[in-house]
Amino acid sequence: MAEVRDTTHEVRLRPVEDQDLDVFFDHQADPEAIEMAAFPARDKDHFAAHWAKVRADDTVVLRTIVADGTVAGNIGSWEQNGQRLLGYWVGREHWGRGVATEALAQFARLVTARPLYAHVAVHNLGSIRVLEKCGFRRDRVREATAPAPDDGIEEFIFVLDA
Repeated sequence: MAEVRDTTHEVRLRPVEDQDLDVFFDHQADPEAIEMAAFPARDKDHFAAHWAKVRADDTVVLRTIVADGTVAGNIGSWEQNGQRLLGYWVGREHWGRGVATEALAQFARLVTARPLYAHVAVHNLGSIRVLEKCGFRRDRVREATAPAPDDGIEEFIFVLDA
C-alpha cells in the first residue's frame, strides 16, 4: 500500500535569506534527492560560490519555499542561451504533500516571462507531474533538436507558454 501524506496547508514564497542556505545545502546533499533529480551535489565551497553568484545576478529570480512555516526548498528562474529557465528543489521530507506544485503555481504568477522552460530527468516522475499540474507541456520539438547531454542523463523539456 502506498504511503499517503497529509497535504500542506500553507505554502508561500519569500526572498532567500542567508540562513536558508544551510537548509538548501542539506537538501541538495540528500542521496535520494540527488538520484531523483539526476543532479550532483556540490561540496560546501562550491555550493557557497554558486549561491553567491546566483544571488548577485539581478536577472535571476530566486525564492525560498516555506511550507507550514518551515523552509521546504527553493525555486528560481534565469536566462540561459536565450531561454528563460526554471528550477526548483524541495526537501524530501516535503515530497508528496503538494508543496512543489503550490510553489510552482505561485512562482509562475510571479515570473510572467513566457515561454518558461524546465528540464527534468525522465525518471523524475514527481517533478514531471508537478510541471503538468501547473500547465507545462512537453516540448517534443525542442527535445528532438537538443544536443545529447554531456552527462548522459536523458531529459524531457517542458514549456509553459503564454
